[in-house]
Amino acid sequence: MSLTVSSPTSSPSPSEQHHRTYQVRTFGCQMNVHDSERISGLLENAGYVPAEGDEADVVVFNTCAVRENADNKLYGNLGMLAHVKETRPGMQIAVGGCLAQKDRDTIQRKAPWVDAVFGTHNIGSLPALLDRARHNDEAQLEILESLDVFPSTLPTKRDSVYAGWVSISVGCNNTCTFCIVPSLRGKERDRRPGEILAEIQALVDDGAIEVTLLGQNVNSYGVEFGDRGAFAKLLRACGTIEGLERVRFTSPHPAAFTQDVIDAMAETPNVMPQLHMPLQSGSDKVLKDMRRSYRSKKFLGILDSVRERMPHAAISTDIIVGFPGETEEDFAATLDVVEKSRFATAFTFQYSKRPGTPAAELPDQLPKAVVQERFERLTALQDRIAAEENAKQVGTTVEVLVTAGSGRKSEETGRLSGRSRDQRLVHFSVPEGCEVPRPGDLVTVPVTSAAAFHLVSDPATAADYTLRRSRAGDAWDRSQAESCGVPAPGASGGKAGVSLGMPALPPRS
Repeated sequence: MSLTVSSPTSSPSPSEQHHRTYQVRTFGCQMNVHDSERISGLLENAGYVPAEGDEADVVVFNTCAVRENADNKLYGNLGMLAHVKETRPGMQIAVGGCLAQKDRDTIQRKAPWVDAVFGTHNIGSLPALLDRARHNDEAQLEILESLDVFPSTLPTKRDSVYAGWVSISVGCNNTCTFCIVPSLRGKERDRRPGEILAEIQALVDDGAIEVTLLGQNVNSYGVEFGDRGAFAKLLRACGTIEGLERVRFTSPHPAAFTQDVIDAMAETPNVMPQLHMPLQSGSDKVLKDMRRSYRSKKFLGILDSVRERMPHAAISTDIIVGFPGETEEDFAATLDVVEKSRFATAFTFQYSKRPGTPAAELPDQLPKAVVQERFERLTALQDRIAAEENAKQVGTTVEVLVTAGSGRKSEETGRLSGRSRDQRLVHFSVPEGCEVPRPGDLVTVPVTSAAAFHLVSDPATAADYTLRRSRAGDAWDRSQAESCGVPAPGASGGKAGVSLGMPALPPRS
């Protein structure tokens, strides 16, 4: 499907084109973050360069359609850019992702100053659409109904050098009544194991020591080529890759979570003791209305099995509050499951009515005030549980993969930040006289205090602090040298790092 409409974009000169800058703004899940890496790679492959500040010649919005405020956020941003574009001849705006796939020409009708609209199935078309819009002085819209090219074959610009996303599948075969994703990303399509392992090996060769396997339902991987045990086999295969120290995955579906996956997690040393398992609701009635093909007893049984094999595993989840027809009794069942589950983290969401989903047509849509009150009760409970679970970590020793980002109080406290093996956020200080780690290095430190959302380590002496310089730290040095144009002191030889880092998980809303 293709449509062109007028757009007030003037053409820059060839010299301006050579130096055109871009900025990608991402909303939504980890799949969108990974897609944005593809978008950045495509644009740089086409000759664009990253914008150093907020001003860019091309601004690309990679959108989410899961929640209602996604629409408001996009159109609010587009409205602000309309005035900027009036003062910057040659500036272009593009909109892609799930909301573009859903709304199609609605975006052009509401924001006629947008130059290109593309969907989830044709990310690779973006550079051509921008060129065509500029050449023809007309906006371009191209939405495909099925996947054009598997995203993993596209050029990629990774966000950091020490950790990377690897997509093992796209699309979803489930029919959850609250979710619009299957209609926007299509049926599940699986990559072959050899392709996945080759991409992981390439990341490791470039310096990455951590990968996260991505899919709408990662544990249903293999359904397309008829191997129900494919995901467990893939996890075990990751354990054979030399230099790969941490393997994570997100997100599995409880209905398809099997013992062979739990065994593979427990028996593969580089698969981390951490699991993100979406609950959505603790009420069996609500789960049925959601078309979630499991019940609370099965969910809790999975957690018991995981903890039997990995006693110290940290488990996180997603929960929706206020689904249509949810009674106080239903909500109490959710609170009960949360209490029993002892989640390290829970991402809690107020139900958002999405046109095009079966849930949007259900009776008994709950008043906002009721949903808000339940949401506050749930978050208070989970905050207490998270604080209690983190408090249990005080006195233990954790290995932390140092990240480039620091905490909000880092300038005040002088602490650096990273993630433990179970994915907990750790803010730590470096004892006086000790070597400061680079992003990608690993430190082993004692947990000295804890809060609901992080751990703190302030080693008393140098004896309480161990630094292991890593290949990922070397890759960080090389990447910084490349960006600054100066040699990296002490960096080992090899190719420049092209992996990405774990973005911050979305805040509660």
